[in-house]
Amino acid sequence: MPWTWVSDRSRRLRDAWHVYDAVVWDRWLAVVFTGLAFVPALSIMSVQFGNLPGRPADAFTIVLILAQTLPLAVRTRWPAACLAINGASFVVHETVGYPMQFGTVTVYLALYSVGAHQERFRRVIAAVLSAAYVVLCVTMHLLGSPVLLSEFLVFYLLFAACWVLGAFVRGQRSQEAERRRLAAVAATAAERARIARELHDVVTHHVTGIVVQADSTQFVVTSPDRVGTALTTIGDAGRRALAELRHLLDVLEATGESATPVTGTMRDLVEQTRSGGQPVTLVEDGDQPALPIGVRLALYRAVQEGLTNAVKYAEGRPTTVRVDYRDDRVEAEVTNAAAVVSVGARSGLSGGRGLAGLRDRIGALGGELAAGEQPDGGFRLYASIPVGGAE
Repeated sequence: MPWTWVSDRSRRLRDAWHVYDAVVWDRWLAVVFTGLAFVPALSIMSVQFGNLPGRPADAFTIVLILAQTLPLAVRTRWPAACLAINGASFVVHETVGYPMQFGTVTVYLALYSVGAHQERFRRVIAAVLSAAYVVLCVTMHLLGSPVLLSEFLVFYLLFAACWVLGAFVRGQRSQEAERRRLAAVAATAAERARIARELHDVVTHHVTGIVVQADSTQFVVTSPDRVGTALTTIGDAGRRALAELRHLLDVLEATGESATPVTGTMRDLVEQTRSGGQPVTLVEDGDQPALPIGVRLALYRAVQEGLTNAVKYAEGRPTTVRVDYRDDRVEAEVTNAAAVVSVGARSGLSGGRGLAGLRDRIGALGGELAAGEQPDGGFRLYASIPVGGAE
């Protein structure tokens, strides 16, 4: 496609322009315009302002040409200084009546540069330039210029258009910089949310088990065997939490594909919960495919969250985990019987972040999450995740 080819070439040219420092390009620009200014054939493209009686070229003409072209070397770094030198040389060249030369077109580029790159005193500079232009027009008229007022006005509009074009480019550049800044802020916020979600998922499951076991030991102090079992469970849960935290910290320092937490198996997760005293039944339907890491992690976190809530609010009550592996998606359901104590009795264990973070995680993969109390007083967590939700 011709338009695609032009767009691609323009993009490559723009990328190549940004590879080098602007100062380097400006220096080359000054060299090129200086060379072109001494080409007689290009004089027909010059800016002729005032049409005053002609004067033959002399050595001072060369000085004026160089004073118009060489300042382009600093047009990006010091645009106001570039325009001051360039503009003064242009005015002298035109009021003296030297022959036309291509270097006079650089006044357009100098005006554009101020509009595009000048950071401070933009309004002051615009006002000074407008006043100076009025003085120049009056001077030209007193020197006998045949140019009409309407022609002077056209020249002013042309000069102003160069400034406005530069200001437009400056505005576009500022908007792009702001867009990149906001994108960086959003990416940082998303990364913080991801880290918080991972920390919540890693810590809450194990710490909940530790708290529940620690609370239950006060009721079994008369049974050394049960106390020993509870303390062993607490120690195992603590060690698993530390191991997962260390792994998560290693992941956060990594980059690329390796920066994804690796989870255990579903059976390991269920067995860990059983060892804490929670009766859990695992039912798996279908053959487990090679799931993408994002889907596998979301599935693991969904079941983990369901078991954590069961331990929090329905300690010791029968809990069922069902995982259905299908061709296009995987579904997980965690249900538990009604709690013996009210939810408020263990409200101190809840931070309210688990389900919200899990819903965001699964939603990002194109899946859905449902969680709520059942008519019989139990609780159900259901997650459905497309197998192609993450690669």
